[in-house]
Amino acid sequence: MSKTEEIVYFKERGVKNTEHVLTLVKKRAEQLGIKSLVVATTRGETGVKVAEKFRGYTVIAVTHSTGFRGPDTQELTQENRERIINAGGKVLTTTHAFGGVGRAIRRKFDTYQSDEIIANTLRIFGEGTKVAVEIALMAADSGLVSIQEDIISIGGSGRGADTALVLSPSNVQNFFDVKVREVICKPLL
Repeated sequence: MSKTEEIVYFKERGVKNTEHVLTLVKKRAEQLGIKSLVVATTRGETGVKVAEKFRGYTVIAVTHSTGFRGPDTQELTQENRERIINAGGKVLTTTHAFGGVGRAIRRKFDTYQSDEIIANTLRIFGEGTKVAVEIALMAADSGLVSIQEDIISIGGSGRGADTALVLSPSNVQNFFDVKVREVICKPLL
């Protein structure tokens, strides 16, 4: 027997969808009994919203790696880091699963490696889909989510949230074990 869930498609990408995404995520998390969420956050605004709305859940706010925008630069503000932690969330700052040494090789030798090819392939489904898969891998590698349980991963296209997936995460070295179980919402491209 199969069961069909509604997928919400946004007409536009970006921050304007954040509140709607969180409402949809809350409903689906309750329906499925999912207690672990990962969320992409750059400066921390989206991470704060998720941590505050989902108190009692395991919330992992995944930031850009330090140095992503410039040497020794961390985009997550200290105020937002504290707000996420005070709301019971955790902050993960680490190398991007699809942008580590492969990105250095591209920059140095002007050739793409498998990690960036995978990232660009996932972007066929939208930037938020790529982000949601990537941050789930990063959280699994850091031991902050279990690969034995489904999670909800929230990504976006720039600022805010516009994509949410129910997925079974894996570690990066087992990337092909990731299973996207459901698309809760995403923008039309």
